[in-house]
Amino acid sequence: METKYRWSLIFMVWMSTMGYSQTAFDDKLNSLYRHTVKTITATELKAWKKNEKNFILLDTRSPEEFHVSHIQGSQLLDYNLYGEQDLRKLPLNSIIVVYCSVGYRSERVGEKLQRLGYTRVWNLYGGIFQWKNEGGEVVNPSGLATDSVHTYNRNWSQWLTRGIKVYK
Repeated sequence: METKYRWSLIFMVWMSTMGYSQTAFDDKLNSLYRHTVKTITATELKAWKKNEKNFILLDTRSPEEFHVSHIQGSQLLDYNLYGEQDLRKLPLNSIIVVYCSVGYRSERVGEKLQRLGYTRVWNLYGGIFQWKNEGGEVVNPSGLATDSVHTYNRNWSQWLTRGIKVYK
């Protein structure tokens, strides 16, 4: 067996012993999501970032989470403090992608945007965890690439498989 395939197999077996599998993560997301906001995958968002420069990327986590790392080009919209007036500042015809750790909080923000008349809203499936798990780059407040991701707490950190888990 080629070395890279052997290491992939070892990694997958190791991850299964740690309780993580993509299927388990998908099941968790399906239990959290209301499926009221269209989703965009990490792969699709990577293509958008390369080709479609005219969209707004909103990070709906807390400032503490955002300052550990965020997807480059995103704007912070603190889930716990934002109001309707913050959303109304966005041009109504904007393409908007919202994300959080796994997509729960961002889906709530997406729902509110839709109620306000925004029709081009997407929720990043699996949030920043899935983004990072699929090799997406995150940056720190200085704009430098980092492997650190705020995982909310120890329980939620199990869903981040690539990167340095930061939580209190």
